[in-house]
Amino acid sequence: MAASQRTYLDHNATSPLRPEVAEVVLRAFQLPGNASSVHAEGRAARAAIERAREQVARLVGTRAKNVVFTSGGTEAANLVLTPGFRRLGQNGAVKLLVGATEHPCVLSGHRFPAASVEIIPVDSNGILDLTWLEAHLQKAGDELALVTIQLANNEIGVLQPVAEAARLVHEHGGLIHTDAVQAAGRIPFGMAELGVDVLTLSAHKIGGPKGIGAVVLASDQFEIAEKLIRGGGQEKGFRAGTENVAAVAGFGAAAEIALASLEQEAGRLRALRDEAETQVRRIAPDAVVVGAQAERLPNTLAFAIPGLKAETALIAFDLAGVALSSGSACSSGKVKRSHVLDAMGVEPALGEGVLRVSLGWSTTKEDVIRFAEACERVVGTLYKRKASAA
Repeated sequence: MAASQRTYLDHNATSPLRPEVAEVVLRAFQLPGNASSVHAEGRAARAAIERAREQVARLVGTRAKNVVFTSGGTEAANLVLTPGFRRLGQNGAVKLLVGATEHPCVLSGHRFPAASVEIIPVDSNGILDLTWLEAHLQKAGDELALVTIQLANNEIGVLQPVAEAARLVHEHGGLIHTDAVQAAGRIPFGMAELGVDVLTLSAHKIGGPKGIGAVVLASDQFEIAEKLIRGGGQEKGFRAGTENVAAVAGFGAAAEIALASLEQEAGRLRALRDEAETQVRRIAPDAVVVGAQAERLPNTLAFAIPGLKAETALIAFDLAGVALSSGSACSSGKVKRSHVLDAMGVEPALGEGVLRVSLGWSTTKEDVIRFAEACERVVGTLYKRKASAA
């Protein structure tokens, strides 16, 4: 299959850069000034950053002054998940309550000592146990709880009851962060509606550039005692360093485009996702769709076919011109066991075969057709192998 015919269905890993965004990035690259300089060139760079700040703020329904740009979603999560993140004037010990299915940038990137961390369990659909959460918030006593819950899971697309969790957290005087990297630009939400104190974002999931993200605070009444990057006073003192003007401008452009087409695009992707799921079930009646009983992102399908290993399937799909991902994290090209599936209690043999189809702005009906054709070939080979072994 020619390169031009390849079918890219891995938008949860990275969504290709939108052409309109690429134009914005290129123009911003040509701005000569440092955004901290007072001359005309510096002011032009500053204007590009502040426009982007407004665009990103609108995507999540907040004010521009609450947006802090970082190098990506990982840095954003590392920055806020620290005992030093709190409301102004708040004192006392802090503990971290973290969802079992969180992204590694949260599970491994927080800055709490192990003794101050507790894991919130999930059910078989990947939904957090709010009863457990409430009981542990009550047990915290005078200790401040910082709770972090992913709005949408990157592996299986399951949405978490963040607004309900936020209500419980605030009833007990705690703080709540949500990793909204996968949800932003794919489902409508606002910070006030969610009730969270802080959320984190990344541009490259919505057709923006890689290497740019944001911390978005609910107000200016929060502080972070231990900054990650110290130096000048950029980004309101939360994150030092000369701003990446081109990447910031691209993030803003991608956010504006995503917001303008949010409802329509969600419906379009849901229809394509559902068609892909229908085709998988037709081709492999014994296929298992992970998280099927939960509310999911409209663009994400995670499935397993008994007997089909993810590592083998990914290679076969790639040779057929279709780019997918496994439901588990990859490191150095090796498919690893998924902590998400383990937390859900998915049988290990089945978990080793979970594949993820994730759609985005560039996905077409023809892409789904080509995926189904490739799936038939891959599964057909599996079934033939099973028949000869019988």
